[in-house]
Amino acid sequence: MREPYVYPQYEARISADELHWRATGEALRRPVVIVGAGPVGLSLALDCAARGLAVVLLDDNNSVSIGSRAVCYAKRTLEIWSRLGLAEDLVAQGVSWRLGRVFHGEGLAYEFDLLPQAVHEQPAMINLQQYHLEERLVAACMAEPRIDLRWKHKLLALAEEAGDASEEGGPLRLRIESPAGEFELLADWLLACDGASSDVRRMVGAEFSGKAFQDRFLIADVHIPEALGFPTERRFWFDPPFHPGQSVLLHRQSRNIWRIDFQLGWQADSEQARQPENVQRLVRAMLGPDVPFELEWVSVYQFACRRIDRFRHGRVLFAGDAAHQVSPFGARGANSGVQDADNLAWKLAAVLQGCAPEALLDSYHGERAAAADDNLRQSTRSTDFITPKTATSLQLRNAVLELARREPLARPLVNSGRLSMPTAYRDSPLNTADVPGAFEAGPAPGEPVPDAPVNRAGQASWLLRELHRAGAGFVLLSFGAVAATGVPAECHALVVGEDLIDAEGLLAARLNARPGTVYLIRPDQVVAARWRTFDAAAVAQALDRALARSPAASTAPAVAPASAALKREPNLQDPDGFYEHLIAAQSDLDEGQAQRFLAKLSLILANQIGDSALLREAIELAREPESPTLTSNESAP
Repeated sequence: MREPYVYPQYEARISADELHWRATGEALRRPVVIVGAGPVGLSLALDCAARGLAVVLLDDNNSVSIGSRAVCYAKRTLEIWSRLGLAEDLVAQGVSWRLGRVFHGEGLAYEFDLLPQAVHEQPAMINLQQYHLEERLVAACMAEPRIDLRWKHKLLALAEEAGDASEEGGPLRLRIESPAGEFELLADWLLACDGASSDVRRMVGAEFSGKAFQDRFLIADVHIPEALGFPTERRFWFDPPFHPGQSVLLHRQSRNIWRIDFQLGWQADSEQARQPENVQRLVRAMLGPDVPFELEWVSVYQFACRRIDRFRHGRVLFAGDAAHQVSPFGARGANSGVQDADNLAWKLAAVLQGCAPEALLDSYHGERAAAADDNLRQSTRSTDFITPKTATSLQLRNAVLELARREPLARPLVNSGRLSMPTAYRDSPLNTADVPGAFEAGPAPGEPVPDAPVNRAGQASWLLRELHRAGAGFVLLSFGAVAATGVPAECHALVVGEDLIDAEGLLAARLNARPGTVYLIRPDQVVAARWRTFDAAAVAQALDRALARSPAASTAPAVAPASAALKREPNLQDPDGFYEHLIAAQSDLDEGQAQRFLAKLSLILANQIGDSALLREAIELAREPESPTLTSNESAP
């Protein structure tokens, strides 16, 4: 008999801050307070502590999240957790995968490989239930003396205090409810990681804009004691025979739990849909009559693609779902939230430790709002493909799926969720631009450093491990010796060929390096600058820029609100942009207008082909009958 997961119940204690308040009426002052002990808040607390900051972490619950929730964690997120000493355990506990397959009806329409390049320490993705992830993060936080994790502590209100002459602004006065009653605490910085329904966002009056979607989806976590016969990969079905007219997503999780997402349609009754007998009927139709299974967790959800207009509100900074929300297709929610934490922690530490002005924190908004906009755009495109909103867009979606079975040109247009990838901060004011023509490839300023195998002191290792081993600050990575007197005190120098041995040549290849090449790498393992030859003055200037100590980097670039970002003109060189533009061009056409539009478009494209054999082949493909089950979809009004 299977033993179900037992949710831990953590002890809620009275803190020294609360005891002091009750004895004296005086609120003690803490440098960093984080609200929300989910994956983002826990990761942020660990990252701050690793950089020498003392953290108070508040959560109004005393357990981990109920249900699997966030399931997929990407390579970049695993690299962040590796730096925090967690990835090895999480990868061992989770299910690693790299391949995805998209099915249309009973046939394969498209497949992809998230990590076609070999030799990386971390896998492309792992699947792990959120409660397992949180339990490991909580254990790490409770073992860290710099983190004071307080369960059953709810933030009730906040207000800004007057500061003294040496401060740009006063601390925040927090009103907190604990099991023993209410008390007050002062915080220099408040980091809001309290989720999609963020109380902190409401308290500061932060705007939240974007787009809500009406379609409903059912999550079923299903325990299957026997092997399903499916390999460990992501599987997505459009219009499968076991759930006609809708879509289904399947992921394997740890301990024989399988996550299944069933599209329900706009008109579905959420209460009826989550009834055990109705969920069992859907699962039984998918698995067949002879596969035993047991339901572990069921939920019905709708989602939105939106974000906060400013990630920083004075001494309050937002991260994770409190700052942005996306659809679950693409695993962009928790992954982007952990990457928020990765971006924020080193900047906050630099400010609190006197290495950078507060202006550095403005770049947190500039960089992570741009990343959020990228995630929102990708997530919205995926949702528009999965749940077409008009009859014309449904026809175009179905045509893509039909063609994808035979035609490679259609396969990149199939969009069942573009999986999470790190966003490059190409427009960040912290970057020092390349000398024109100096680099043909490799990570440009604003991009994360790719990992590669190296040797150090005769031991096999990895570049990202060695960057972390170098310390919590900036690293100057050089392919050849540099003058020690020219390296700024805030940088740790690593020399390829001396400190690190690139035995396989992969490091040089991935960084487009040759003898003399130098990279300045930020504490979050993002490239700040790179050169073909070492120049001490150039390195010092780039370091000042990366820490917002120079005028050029003191102001973050303007980032439009989420609503504006979603309306931006698509890039027609990008397959998703191409598809998005076709949908937009037909969005306000009636059926007759749509037919005329497609007829004119066919004539224009046929005229551009210039190859009679190719044109005849295209006509024959277009004449093939549509699959009969594709003529209706509850998602289209």
